[in-house]
Amino acid sequence: MQATLARAAKFEGVGVHSGAPATATVRPAPIGSGVTFVRVDVSDRDNRIPASFDQVVDTRLCTVIGNDDQVTVSTIEHLMAALAGLGVTNALIEIDGPETPIMDGSSEPFVRGLMAAGLKAQRVSQRSIRILKRVEVRDQGRVAALAPNNRFEMRFEIDFEEAAIGRQQRGMTLVNGAFVEHLSRARTFGRLADVERLRAAGLARGGSLDNAIVVDGGRVLNEGGLRYEDEFVRHKMLDAIGDLALAGAPIIGLYEGVCAGHEMTNRLLHALFADDQAWCWEFDAVHAGAAPRSLGVDAPVAAAGQAAA
Repeated sequence: MQATLARAAKFEGVGVHSGAPATATVRPAPIGSGVTFVRVDVSDRDNRIPASFDQVVDTRLCTVIGNDDQVTVSTIEHLMAALAGLGVTNALIEIDGPETPIMDGSSEPFVRGLMAAGLKAQRVSQRSIRILKRVEVRDQGRVAALAPNNRFEMRFEIDFEEAAIGRQQRGMTLVNGAFVEHLSRARTFGRLADVERLRAAGLARGGSLDNAIVVDGGRVLNEGGLRYEDEFVRHKMLDAIGDLALAGAPIIGLYEGVCAGHEMTNRLLHALFADDQAWCWEFDAVHAGAAPRSLGVDAPVAAAGQAAA
């Protein structure tokens, strides 16, 4: 079934780049409305931005969505991953500035807050996107691909020069709460040299060891170390789930990423929806973050069409 929240969930923190206070309030939303961000600090222009792959305006440091009036919201991927991982399909997200609060750099604080607010099933079937043939994008050794599969599954590989990260691989079938248990706590990360460069450029002012893993060569600088031995690749998977959520519906297929990031995943969604033969709608599927369940459909209902908004 489609799902929303039972009541509002409020998240307060800082913007990772501005360092300014940031508040996001996730509210229940009607059936079929999807996820929409609303900039409550903007009153002279259109302040609504649908959480959709074709609203993405920047992917260099995070995922940024915007509308035709140049109203934007950045770093949406961790919150979007939490919503997708919990099976929340309809939500209105009110935000008081251009950045989503970074919290601890993972999706866990969002997951906790959303679960505390309560999830509410809505009495309409949730359509899913079934992948019918392999679609991929490649760029200088980076790969992002979607291929047919009977459930939502991910395989991801990263390779960094820093000994603290190195080469990591992980695969996972994302059903039965796997996102919450195995990925939601994985934090964003950066190299010490990159942090210093970004701050010199006036960015990452809100970044700290409280909301990111920082590595320097073979050292992890955070007190307490890592939450998982392979936390780095798990966070890349978390990011990809948040970016894939911008498809507008759960995906039934295999996502493969090799050194991929926000840009590659967004390019992949554009490539997918540009090919009507590569996907179809389906109404009898397992949701990415939920337990398998029947929707009461005798046979899968599928029809080619355009992407969800």
